[in-house]
Amino acid sequence: MLALSLTAFAADAQVTIRAALNATATTQAAQSTPAQSTVAAPNRIEPSPEQVGPPQKTLTAKAVEKVKQVAKSASDIFSRVPCSPPKGGVHSLGSLPHVANRLIAGQPVVIIAFGSSSTQGWGSSAPEYTYPNRLAAQLRRQYPSVDITVVNAGVGGEDAPEMTRRLQTAVIDRKPDLVIWQVGTNAVLRDLDPSETAKLVEDGVGRIQAAGSDVVLVDPQYSPRVTERAESANRMVRLLNKIASLRHVGIFPRFEVMRDWHERQSLPVDSFVIADGLHMNDWGYACFAQLLGDDIIRSVGQIKLGVDVPSDVRTYRPL
Repeated sequence: MLALSLTAFAADAQVTIRAALNATATTQAAQSTPAQSTVAAPNRIEPSPEQVGPPQKTLTAKAVEKVKQVAKSASDIFSRVPCSPPKGGVHSLGSLPHVANRLIAGQPVVIIAFGSSSTQGWGSSAPEYTYPNRLAAQLRRQYPSVDITVVNAGVGGEDAPEMTRRLQTAVIDRKPDLVIWQVGTNAVLRDLDPSETAKLVEDGVGRIQAAGSDVVLVDPQYSPRVTERAESANRMVRLLNKIASLRHVGIFPRFEVMRDWHERQSLPVDSFVIADGLHMNDWGYACFAQLLGDDIIRSVGQIKLGVDVPSDVRTYRPL
């Protein structure tokens, strides 16, 4: 399947380049051949270079360069291994009633990705490769008739204390239908008391719910900088799961998903984490977003209010 996708992409690129070059040849031939006419054109005024505009060659070069850029970005992602969920699947987020009702009614949906640097996108090579942008693209494909907005409200270096201070303005005042709250990593790295972090998160989740939004928590990433503090990281994961259970909100188990990539799918850590030993790379963000999106789609379907969910929501998975 991967080879077929790359072959098709290469064929499309060749067609694009060929069309651009043919357009150039046609334009140049027309410019070099005298126009034939039975009517004299006295006092003909030749257009100035400024009126003629840029030559077609420049447009062709731009088209070729665009094709090369797209090919490079696509080959970078598709050269990685496919994005596979852990055996047994990803833990269900539960129902997302506010998002589901909006989707069923065909009304606009606003999702806020709230968090720190891995939400902001540190480690990605371009904005379109951050997880919020990847998630937005997937959900728009799944629900093409709905206006879906995913707001990236990630700020690098923050954790629960800083996020709590901007929770009202960055999240609640925007009246989102769903808040995806990635939290806990910097608390582990800064040796903050996990129980204090958990208290702030639980209070914050309560405020978000009171404002009428669905909530999904995202726990820390499985990466060398985090796992070297294994005791604190594991405690943080347990506490966030407990909050999700008590508050009846979803949680995406990022730590276990990434551990599965390494320990069960045999992916080297440096195939999904950049050289700083902390942040994900383009493939890591793409797979994280894809699995999160799969679970959101599945969870919305569980409301059983008329949303059709394919038997396999991963049928179309362009990374």
